[in-house]
Amino acid sequence: SPRDRVTAAKAVVVQVASYLFAGKDGDQLNVGLLGSIIDQVHAAAVKGKSVTLVFSGHAGACSKAASAANALLPFKEPAVTVEVAVVEGEGSVALAKAQAAGATLVLCLSHAPGVSSGSGHDSKPVATYTPAAAPAAGATCAPGGSVVSSAWAAAQAGVSVVLAKGSERDVVGRILGGEEVGTLFDTAAAAAVADAPAVSGPRAMAVRARAASRKLQTLGTQERVAMLHRVADALLAKQEEILAENAKDVEEATGKVADALLQRLVLKPAKIAQLAEGIRAIAAQEEPIGRLVRRMEIAEGLVLDKTTAPIGVLLIIFEARPDALPQIASLALRSGNGLLLKGGKEAARSNAILHRTIVDAIGPELGPDLISLVTTRDEISELLALDDVIDLVIPRGGNALVSHIQRNTRIPVLGHADGICHAYVDAAADLGMATSIVVDAKVDYPAACNAVEKVLVHSSWATKPAAAGSPTTGLVAIKEALESAGVKVYGGAKTTGMLGLPAAPSQRHEYSSMEVTLEVVDSMSEAIDHIHANGSGHTEMIVTSDAGAAAEFLQRVDAACVFHNASSRFSDGFRFGLGAEVGISTSRIHARGPVGVEGLMTTKWVMRGSGQIVAKDKGVVYTHRVLPLN
Repeated sequence: SPRDRVTAAKAVVVQVASYLFAGKDGDQLNVGLLGSIIDQVHAAAVKGKSVTLVFSGHAGACSKAASAANALLPFKEPAVTVEVAVVEGEGSVALAKAQAAGATLVLCLSHAPGVSSGSGHDSKPVATYTPAAAPAAGATCAPGGSVVSSAWAAAQAGVSVVLAKGSERDVVGRILGGEEVGTLFDTAAAAAVADAPAVSGPRAMAVRARAASRKLQTLGTQERVAMLHRVADALLAKQEEILAENAKDVEEATGKVADALLQRLVLKPAKIAQLAEGIRAIAAQEEPIGRLVRRMEIAEGLVLDKTTAPIGVLLIIFEARPDALPQIASLALRSGNGLLLKGGKEAARSNAILHRTIVDAIGPELGPDLISLVTTRDEISELLALDDVIDLVIPRGGNALVSHIQRNTRIPVLGHADGICHAYVDAAADLGMATSIVVDAKVDYPAACNAVEKVLVHSSWATKPAAAGSPTTGLVAIKEALESAGVKVYGGAKTTGMLGLPAAPSQRHEYSSMEVTLEVVDSMSEAIDHIHANGSGHTEMIVTSDAGAAAEFLQRVDAACVFHNASSRFSDGFRFGLGAEVGISTSRIHARGPVGVEGLMTTKWVMRGSGQIVAKDKGVVYTHRVLPLN
């Protein structure tokens, strides 16, 4: 029976909601109840269960409870080992903790007796949950119904869950003894319900993506490289179908979205070819998983390695830029990360055909679970709440989207809200080179985040001729070169009157179109100060023949990318040789600039010993000797 599987569980997580022992606001600590639960956990461990005690919800209350448990458990006889942990989120099952502990059962204790399909006071909990017996929308389980879908997703992922009232007598012992206490979310029942609503939901997708990523990591380098080559081949083979679906998206979006967004939506044969080339470049890169970063002898016979490891599960939210999908999917494949993709509705057809092409190329064993396309109407806010199953969110879109995500999630965010890039034309610049670079930085792809938005020109060019004997000044020559290329030029505070230009909308403005601001500065220091005050930390450039000035600019400017005598359009993962990029980050933590495979990795420590123990450091002779990596 289902309860037999509960009693058979060898590793168990007992998750206690802070609402149960500390009240809604976390300030009413029930010491007696907390002590009772700790006693029950100890008793379960004495009977041979591997138990992890997890407190979830109010951070302060959980921290106090964990301290109490860690203080009490060592004094209980007989002595047992119980891991104590704190996780955020009271309305979610601690699935990640269970998986990390190798547990097959979570006892989720709150102040509710389980899940009921009725609304009356006398309604009893459902013994074994199925969507038919207690539809998730109508089920009740304080403090919130979200725990129901979370528990069902856990069961779908192979971890049974029992929701029960933590204040009931010996609730832990009775559940583990096989009594029908609370509501069981059984793995077998979950597997039998193929059309359960939670299976296709974002939470379940994230759980399955993590499992698939772990499976991907067990494959050899050549197997993952072969997958990438199959993806590149498939994109080229399906080019006509992809472009046909994209054309439908473009036709439907024309006149309904801004020109800058429409430009990003369009796919062309050259773009498909570049995507395939970038994927092959990713395949040719050094193996990123398990790469040895540092090796140290801690003591004789005890060696510690620092190695690279995938971050886990990534959520990419992107607007009308379907080319981002294969780039990001390929980087996830190479780095061993699971992936959830939430694309803009403007590119729905393009995203669907690209996703299907990639998943088919990967193969049925991994593809459908490793890379999931969220096509339901789930609000972005719902996705951003999944901080217990998603490790990193990467937004690809405009300021409004990125800023909203940064403000509304506890998941770490990697990306940039603005792409306000500057070009500084120094007094010692080669004017021909300067005009060429400035025009390219604006015209090559004006909607791109690495396109120049403001050109700062040294004031000497306001009087200095563009060439010997020329009646045209260098400043006017730059303006005319931009205008000849079809760019609308706006003036800053000085050039509005100096050149009769219309005033720019603001000092800090991202046009993302064939428009630019032209301003003069009296020195390089003024240019740098202006960049720091009005830039976004994306890409800044100087055009000069003065090597000293260039070196100073490159050193002083605080941005993800700083260039000398080169267009800002080079600020791109493909052009940097990364193969592709998940985005360009202006963050200062973890990754900065174009982010490729390396930016999707973290590290883990691996220690190899021969029976060493700490024993309060008695008898341990620490050597801390750095060892060669080979």
